[in-house]
Amino acid sequence: MKCPYCNEADTKVIDSRPADENSSIRRRRQCGACKKRFTTYEKLETMPLMVIKKDRSREVYDRSKIEAGVVRSCHKRPVSTEQINGMIDEIENQVFNMEAREVETSVIGELVMESLKNLDEVAYVRFASVYREFKDVNTFMEELGKLLKK
Repeated sequence: MKCPYCNEADTKVIDSRPADENSSIRRRRQCGACKKRFTTYEKLETMPLMVIKKDRSREVYDRSKIEAGVVRSCHKRPVSTEQINGMIDEIENQVFNMEAREVETSVIGELVMESLKNLDEVAYVRFASVYREFKDVNTFMEELGKLLKK
């Protein structure tokens, strides 16, 4: 495992323990060169989930794409990294529990929006504005109106 700080390949495991309800292993590592510590997670590798994009092309599911969108929408909001990771873990559980080998991006996007709506309404509107490709202020106001009615 390469060190994320100095890119050195010589790292050692200093602590291992179960994580995520025994579905993964959390490992604390220390770099042999710069002596900095970092955490890695090890998960069981399963048959890759394919995501069907809007243009009907397919690609392998990538958690980091959801993380990037959610982190962007939560920028400068009172949402912790733990809340974001927990939310994405729950979304992943829902997606993988569907037991489908292919899932449309629209399904994942709706799950993300529903979770963000419960977590932070401003982050939800930010995500929705990009995900639903709001074309003008009226579309934006319609979505705000739906939020206000609830």
